[in-house]
Amino acid sequence: MYLYDQYDQAMVDARVEEFRDQARRRLEGKLTEAQFTPLRLKNGLYLQLHAYMLRVAVPYGTLNSRQMHALADIADKYDRGYGHFTTRQNIQYNWIKLEEAADILADLAKVEMHAIQTSGNCIRNISSDHFAGAAKDELVDPRPYAELLRQWSSFHPEFNALPRKFKIAVIASDTDRAAMRLHDIGIHIVEHGGELGAAFYVGGGMGRTPMIAPCIKEFVPLYQLVTYTEACLRVYNREGRRDNKYKARIKILVHEMGAEAYTKAVDAEFEHMLGQGIEPPFAELERIRTFFQDPPFEEDANGEIDRSDPDFALWVDRNTVSHKTEGYASAVISLKPVGGIPGDATSDQMRLMADLAKAYSFDELRVMHTQNIVLPHVRKADLHTLWTALEEAGLGSPNLDTVEDIIACPGLDYCSLANARSIPVAQKISERFSASGKTEALGQLKLKISGCINACGHHHAGHIGILGVDRKGVENYQLLLGGSEAEDVSLAKITGPGFDEAGIVDAVETAADVYLREREDGERFLDTYRRIGMNPFKEALYG
Repeated sequence: MYLYDQYDQAMVDARVEEFRDQARRRLEGKLTEAQFTPLRLKNGLYLQLHAYMLRVAVPYGTLNSRQMHALADIADKYDRGYGHFTTRQNIQYNWIKLEEAADILADLAKVEMHAIQTSGNCIRNISSDHFAGAAKDELVDPRPYAELLRQWSSFHPEFNALPRKFKIAVIASDTDRAAMRLHDIGIHIVEHGGELGAAFYVGGGMGRTPMIAPCIKEFVPLYQLVTYTEACLRVYNREGRRDNKYKARIKILVHEMGAEAYTKAVDAEFEHMLGQGIEPPFAELERIRTFFQDPPFEEDANGEIDRSDPDFALWVDRNTVSHKTEGYASAVISLKPVGGIPGDATSDQMRLMADLAKAYSFDELRVMHTQNIVLPHVRKADLHTLWTALEEAGLGSPNLDTVEDIIACPGLDYCSLANARSIPVAQKISERFSASGKTEALGQLKLKISGCINACGHHHAGHIGILGVDRKGVENYQLLLGGSEAEDVSLAKITGPGFDEAGIVDAVETAADVYLREREDGERFLDTYRRIGMNPFKEALYG
């Protein structure tokens, strides 16, 4: 993984002291809240319902055991002993005191971490495939390119005050594990004629107006990656709306201009920029690549797994993923125990995951956009020992990509923007399906819950999605079907009138039962929905 040089460290240290002074002046009343808000947001500090929330950046989801231990220490010292891992591959703390915020940033800086640009109208944390560097199907490891974009975008003066927040994802596999086409810019590393390049998808996003990004350029040589990305942003920064925050995202600009007209504008800007030396020298990319070399895998690692323990065998089947190196696997640690809060981990659990990563995964962990953690490089011979430790800590749930592997935002329990609670609904659904025994029969079924239209829980992209709304002061939940964040990307559609909290749990089970009745051999829930359409589900839900 990437390690700071003296420039990275100096930059982060300077920002800590700058924010410390800003926070001090706010506490002394020398800055109003209106003056302070843009300053704290650029440092990842939100004011939520009950306290400040701090969002910490985990670039492309990669961190080591030292950093995870530091996150655990912060949870104990400054929060309530836990943290919440998010769909942006970050971590959030929900109970922060303003007078301690700068101290947290200083503690993060000691382990090469920060909260810079995790909020505000700027380029946010660059996300990527959580199996990068381990996946059998990737063309190259996409993380060096994500790191290059991270360095380019940090404190970029031209994009410090964009019309709206901006999110970029980079993948290098035909299997999309990062919801790439639901980002402002999705970059897919491809090969054409023996040359590596990037296909650019621009104008995706969820929230109030969900859109799937169109491909505006099928191939840009990788040595021009940063320049083309900057051209996309320059057009947006110049032409994007600033009069209405609900219409300020790049997806609205691409939609209103039309993808063809937007592409022509980007291409013209790109041609103008090519002679200006925007692209970092190739030597810089080579320097970055050296941090992402494969760890020293054993050439003759034992690939046999003793499956005599049925509980372990089930976990292996559901929570491990094939690795590019024989004798290894990627092991997913579920943060979705039955009845638990999706994405939450206690400080003790964080420390255990850190220790297991150091012992069994070459000191590397990844935060997944599904709010789980993955140890990317585990010897198959070590899986049983790993699973035993996870089971004892409540981290061994065998539920990857099942109906119990729920993505959920914090909702009205924490968020000042939310209209309804997400957490209790997620808890009750996982309890319902665990008790019913239907999880195994349902197979892959991706369920996503948002407490408001901002879609932090990605409800538009769920095979089953749930959106919490306010109906005359009462929490109400809309059911959506047919979404996907993967390479077969689609947006879910609302089934009809919403439900109360108990009713939405029943509605999810009803939709699952329709699938079990109507499916054909080999079909996922999503496949069956696409084949039979909405009507059979609506009839079962509403009579």
